[in-house]
Amino acid sequence: MFCEGFSPFGPFWNHILEYWKASMERPDKVMFLKCEDIKSDPVLVVRKLADILGVPFTKEEDTDGIPEEVVKSCNFETLSNLKVNEIGATHGRKRTIDNSIFPFVENNSIFFRKGRVGDWVNHISKEMGARMDHIVQEKFRGYGLTF
Repeated sequence: MFCEGFSPFGPFWNHILEYWKASMERPDKVMFLKCEDIKSDPVLVVRKLADILGVPFTKEEDTDGIPEEVVKSCNFETLSNLKVNEIGATHGRKRTIDNSIFPFVENNSIFFRKGRVGDWVNHISKEMGARMDHIVQEKFRGYGLTF
């Protein structure tokens, strides 16, 4: 179902593409992030995010290491270990392949695996990875969006 664009939170491929296009049209208002970019330079990403939100770091905050503190406070280990992710739950609706809709409740812990780029190889087969690559290329062709 995911490959067809269905997810518990809406049509995945359209969602990604619309945000990508918005980030191209209004880069001062919409920031499109990829996990690889965040992992490669999280402090730069935090600085860009602060700029987009209209609250850039001051020179004093930079000198005091505040951007680095934000990164530490928001890193994978910190967020995945929050109490809400141990005991909290997300409520929503799922659409089945026959368009039936039913409610669901998932533990928030499902949103966290290991926080590593490329960890997908431990969760899906190479064949499924190739299928996903093909779908991504097909869905985003002509838009300059690659993964």
